[in-house]
Amino acid sequence: MDPQTIYDQVSTHYSAASQGTTTEYESAIAKSFGYSEDELASAAEGSNLGLSCGNPLAMASIREGETVIDLGSGAGFDCFLAANKVGRSGKVIGVDMNKDMLAKATKIKTETGKANVEFVESGITDMSGLQSGIADCIISNCVINLVPATEKHLVFKEIFRLLKPGGRLAISDILAKKAMPEKLKSDMAMYVGCISGASVVGEYEKFLKDAGFEGWAN
Repeated sequence: MDPQTIYDQVSTHYSAASQGTTTEYESAIAKSFGYSEDELASAAEGSNLGLSCGNPLAMASIREGETVIDLGSGAGFDCFLAANKVGRSGKVIGVDMNKDMLAKATKIKTETGKANVEFVESGITDMSGLQSGIADCIISNCVINLVPATEKHLVFKEIFRLLKPGGRLAISDILAKKAMPEKLKSDMAMYVGCISGASVVGEYEKFLKDAGFEGWAN
């Protein structure tokens, strides 16, 4: 599929998703993917839209005073949780291409008074608006699978550029054990649902290696 068609469909899907809110259903989804009761209780109201496929914060080892970037930050669920960890001396930057999600996240930021969080409108294959080497840790949750296959490697190159030397990357994403059938790859409903855009595990490892990363764990 044409990359722009993919981006347009993904944007339409997540604009609709931005109109959602947090109910017991979304909380149950987050809990099933590893978020603790304490995390859910401290989450910014309305930020959990049930769009996670794991909990990158659980493996990110975020510390007070650090700068964290969240790729595909949506309504800010992980951003606001990370903000609790970095404290006033730290900073969290949420990056998202969807204006409606950014508007929702910004509204929640205003309502919660989280001064250590900011949101940036950008795709994640080119974040040239952000300075190189600014992040102690980069997280992402069920987003990279939505990037067109021909551009996924660019995401990892940008991640490597943005991280400080020795910085950390914690990704939760959908991966495939083997290549998807072409019929499934072209199913847009499955694509925006985070299924048919999934990379094979070996491809992900190549993206990491080619970008310059060492020492990762699945």
